[in-house]
Amino acid sequence: MSDLKKNVASGSFEEVPISADFVLLKASNEESYPARLQRNVDQRFIQFHFNLKGHAQFVYHNGHYVLELPENQSLLLYNPETELPLHAVLSPGTSMISVLMSIRKFHALFTTEADYIPFLSEDNRDKKYYKQNALTPSQAIILSQLWNEQIHPSVRSLYCKGKIYELLSLYFNRSTETANEQCPFLTDEENVQKIRQAKEIVIERMAEPPGLKELADEIGLSLKKLKEGFKQIYGDSVYSFLFDYKMEMARKLLESGKFNVNEVGLKVGYSTASHFIAAFKKKYHTTPKQYLLSMAQERI
Repeated sequence: MSDLKKNVASGSFEEVPISADFVLLKASNEESYPARLQRNVDQRFIQFHFNLKGHAQFVYHNGHYVLELPENQSLLLYNPETELPLHAVLSPGTSMISVLMSIRKFHALFTTEADYIPFLSEDNRDKKYYKQNALTPSQAIILSQLWNEQIHPSVRSLYCKGKIYELLSLYFNRSTETANEQCPFLTDEENVQKIRQAKEIVIERMAEPPGLKELADEIGLSLKKLKEGFKQIYGDSVYSFLFDYKMEMARKLLESGKFNVNEVGLKVGYSTASHFIAAFKKKYHTTPKQYLLSMAQERI
């Protein structure tokens, strides 16, 4: 599989390999003009595309055939007869998650449920398949957790793999989905947007984040809905999420080699080096200085 970043003109794209036949792609376009995403995908792979925000187009046959993927929609593609290279055009402001999995691995996941899943039945297993659905609220929660994950690199692949399996189980459980929503108030897109706004606020003001009551008032939700909704979407409390975000940002700044420990601490909102060092050690069980030394030794 080729390096995704070599195949795009603009935007932010990341490829997370789960295994040789299983890949997670994250794509966003924060520019003011469309961004193009291109990647070779052979006929052994089934494609799942989930559009979290914005609008995407999937282009085939040199532009003669286009599939539209609006916001909050999913697209499943599989054609065992021919290659379906990924060629997507993302409108400004679009965020999309894609999962590529070999049909062999996919079959192994659902061996005993093949008759329940239409395109895995004996009659359909060698035929091309296309399906477009609206995202359900519980799917949107998993996708948001995947999009915002800040997991340590040593276990990131395992985390993403687990979340994707959970996502696929929800995808193929549509018949009972509506009766078993995890958090009913999140079916309201306005509430989901308010929770996302809360996340942006605490990140923007990480040096002096607002109190929970102040934050709830600012986004227009009750304190209870803020706590419950944030936990559902981001998998953690507001301040635990912020702590992990700050520590991950600190780790990346240290790895860049551009800043010393004191400078990194200030950038992530710690006015004193001792508080930053204590926080970093709590998260990673090592001090920033020791972390830098271990990195230097690994490079030798």
